[in-house]
This record gives sequence, C-alpha cells and structure tokens, in this order.
Amino acid sequence: MHINKALHNLKVMDYNIRGGFSDWAISAGFYAMYHALLAILLSLGYESRNQQCSIIAVEKLIRERKINLDLRYIGMIKRTSAMMPKDAKTLREEFQYGTKTEVNSQILDVIRKNAIEFVESIQIILEKI
Repeated sequence: MHINKALHNLKVMDYNIRGGFSDWAISAGFYAMYHALLAILLSLGYESRNQQCSIIAVEKLIRERKINLDLRYIGMIKRTSAMMPKDAKTLREEFQYGTKTEVNSQILDVIRKNAIEFVESIQIILEKI
C-alpha cells in the first residue's frame, strides 16, 4: 500500500536527519509525498508510474472537486515555499544525483514539515474514501 510506503519514508527521512545524511533525507521527504499522491490515485482507481503525471493528475482531481485537498499541498511537492527557487522534486534530483551531501537546515526543515503535513492530510482523505 502506498500510504504505508509514505509513512515508512517519513521515518527514513527522520532517521537520515538524525544520522547526518541530510541529502538522503530530502529524497525520503519527496518520496513520502509522492507515495501519498499514489495512494490517492490508487484509491480512485488510477495508476501512475510518472512523478510529474501523478502530481498533475492529483491537481486535476482537486480542481474538479473529486478529492477534498487544498491545492497548497500540490504546491508543497512542486515548490517548498515561495522563498525557495527550487521545488521538492528538483531538490531531490539535485541531492540524489549530485555530489553535495549537506543541505541547508532551513530547506531541510521546510521539506520535513511539508512532508509530514502532506502525508497526514492525505491519510485523512483516504479514511473518508
């Protein structure tokens, strides 16, 4: 189940932060949000194997009022905040494929908080579906 994987990834994110692996914490935070999106899609009978398509599909379902999720949650996965020039997906790619191992603590904190709130909000929706 994708929501279980999302919850697992939240634990991995915290484990990596405590262990000093902030670069991998970014990836785990992104994947927690992504698996939560997949859980929503699957609960409605859809399947996706593409990150961008999954994000767009959930955004469309929100706009069509087929799921009751605030659009700001899509913004969390697309953009960590208006003050940061890179979204969670871009940050994940940068730290997963790049050579940097240290993440700015403010960026890491925003990703962590967003991932937790994102997954918790989708859990609530899934309980109602």
